[in-house]
Amino acid sequence: MSDWVTVAAVAELTPGTRRIIDVDDVQIAVFNLNGEFYAIEDVCTHDYAPLADAKLEGDEIICPRHGARFCIRTGAVTAPPAYEAVTTFPVRIHEGMVQVRDPRWD
Repeated sequence: MSDWVTVAAVAELTPGTRRIIDVDDVQIAVFNLNGEFYAIEDVCTHDYAPLADAKLEGDEIICPRHGARFCIRTGAVTAPPAYEAVTTFPVRIHEGMVQVRDPRWD
């Protein structure tokens, strides 16, 4: 079972901000969207470009290479050219810290 990894203190990850963290050699982008926290794998499923620094519109992140869009809440594709969802990860608040884990290898 994978362990929870601390991303930042809740106060450090303010609404509208994001943080990238390495969890078991996987780059994960953690977002604060209006006080709710979401995490996705930092890779576009269309051409494997990093997503974490891409433009965010509402709950959609837009790949800087070809404009594919993904919902950061669910990982679902919201606009092509991507057709495969990005991986999402569980996020929790524990003792004032934002934490994420990769349960795929449990």
